[in-house]
Amino acid sequence: MDRAEKKELVAELNGVFKATSVVVVAHYSGLTVAQLETLRKQIRNAGASVQVAKNRLAKIALEGTDVASIGPLLKGPTLIAYSDDPIAAPKVCAAFAKDHDKLVILGGAMGATPLNAEGVKALATMPSLDELRAKIVGLVNAPATKVAQLANAPAAKLARVFGAYANRDAA
Repeated sequence: MDRAEKKELVAELNGVFKATSVVVVAHYSGLTVAQLETLRKQIRNAGASVQVAKNRLAKIALEGTDVASIGPLLKGPTLIAYSDDPIAAPKVCAAFAKDHDKLVILGGAMGATPLNAEGVKALATMPSLDELRAKIVGLVNAPATKVAQLANAPAAKLARVFGAYANRDAA
């Protein structure tokens, strides 16, 4: 890799570190090429990205970014997973690490907040942004659905209910 390629890689990584909301750092030593490709595919499907870069170049790219706290984690064969959705990258990495003990999550950062390995795993257990949106829409729609069902109830059912209350009071 010549000097120009290194500068281009550092600039690209710096842009990634400034733009993403979450970064996960993990050791991948011992994973086969097929396993790494499976991880890349799963991360890509989740809307996240993964990159293996020289630690020295990644540390240079971290300068001046919110996620600069991950610098000390960059030792040995590390990969960097990142995403705009704060849950996507940690969720895929934690699930993959559960099945493959060779992938060791070291930590990461969410914005300016540094995360240890347990923090990344805790973040992975949270529902994704899309899941939260679906829950909110469901909660908002639920009362409207109940009102619509009540308004559409046949008058006969209401008359029977009122009749039952009248008979109960009369007895």
